[in-house]
Amino acid sequence: MCRYLARAWWGGRLVAASTAAVRVSEPARLPELYFPKEDVRFELLGAAGGQAVCPVKGTAQLWSLDGKSPAPLPEWQDPAHAGDGLVDGQDAVWSFTEPAPGLDWLTDLVAFDHDRVRVEIVDLVEGEDSREASVKRFPIWGDATDLIDMLDLRVVGERRQVSTVRPFAARSVVEASQILGQAIVAAMRHTGGRRVVSAQLVMYRVADTSIPLEFDLEDLSSGRTFSAVLVHVSQEGRRRASVSLLLDVTAAEVFRHEEPAPPCAGPYDAVPYDMAVTGRDLRVVDAACDNDSNAPVGPPTLDAWVKFREVPADPALHAGLLAQFTGHMSLAAAMRPHAGFGQDQAHRTLSMGISTIAISLHADVRADQWMLYHHHSTFVGDGMAHAECRVYTEAGRLVASFTVDAILRALEARFHHSDKTAI
Repeated sequence: MCRYLARAWWGGRLVAASTAAVRVSEPARLPELYFPKEDVRFELLGAAGGQAVCPVKGTAQLWSLDGKSPAPLPEWQDPAHAGDGLVDGQDAVWSFTEPAPGLDWLTDLVAFDHDRVRVEIVDLVEGEDSREASVKRFPIWGDATDLIDMLDLRVVGERRQVSTVRPFAARSVVEASQILGQAIVAAMRHTGGRRVVSAQLVMYRVADTSIPLEFDLEDLSSGRTFSAVLVHVSQEGRRRASVSLLLDVTAAEVFRHEEPAPPCAGPYDAVPYDMAVTGRDLRVVDAACDNDSNAPVGPPTLDAWVKFREVPADPALHAGLLAQFTGHMSLAAAMRPHAGFGQDQAHRTLSMGISTIAISLHADVRADQWMLYHHHSTFVGDGMAHAECRVYTEAGRLVASFTVDAILRALEARFHHSDKTAI
């Protein structure tokens, strides 16, 4: 069951709206969103047409939508074709009249072809301020609770922890910053809750989202105040990354100074940005992040506000969530000053991927409160990009600093690359 308001649009017409939609997933396929029949405006659909047979779900009745509508394909799914041209609504709606055994509940539901019909989720829960609302286009990767579950590693041995698996048909490569966040959670729990004060990730092999990640912890040193831990990250016995971490019991400060937060718009004056995760609010100042290669150029900086809706009271998870976002926008900042280049070229004409992240955590963090990520790309050249970044609270306190090194180079035509596999 989808906990949020779901809507389906055909052009400017709302053809369905429900707070009881159902997400249906099949292996190796993007998920689909099904609406209860009573929440579908059948008067806006054309006459029932033919039938279609799904080898998994059974026989379905088809409907069409009149006229044409702009293609609603989400940019994150296929930015090279997002919004290009018009599409028709022929056989764009279906309901299973003869479902496969065990799937009788499908007879009360209706689905829309989300490649042609705009299907979206309003990311807001009861009791929240309306300013918290943002819209996520379906199919989404999942919810923030799914991300937290991936960071919440399972202990399977004295020095071994394992992640859950969440495959996604649109993308099969694990993000480097996700591994960094997971390693931070693993190390903080392994050392009895000491806070990570610095961590360095080196990513040297691509990791697959369909295979569990194994985190093997090696104690380098454990004193009264500091612990040093080395985490090796593997899949099926083959190492993918390593993370070295320094942890501290912390102490009262003697004196203090910090780099002030950059002057920029607050979270509610920034523009919501859809990264296909509900429960995580992401807003970009001045709409500076744009996947379009034809977007206007700007300085190599990018400010983004991030907040998670529900996070357990575990400092390790809050620190892990802060680290998990560190790899998301530094490349966008690096490409911003260069006309004709954008992230829509990723894994098509350009090879992009995070190779190292180094983070310093200056204080305990709250990922369920607004965090400002200030990205500043200081160098692009020789096939690499470098960024120096900081994280602030909404009140302007500096809580983390991090640097990112990434590959940024032309793809060789003799190699086949795709969104699902390229680094």
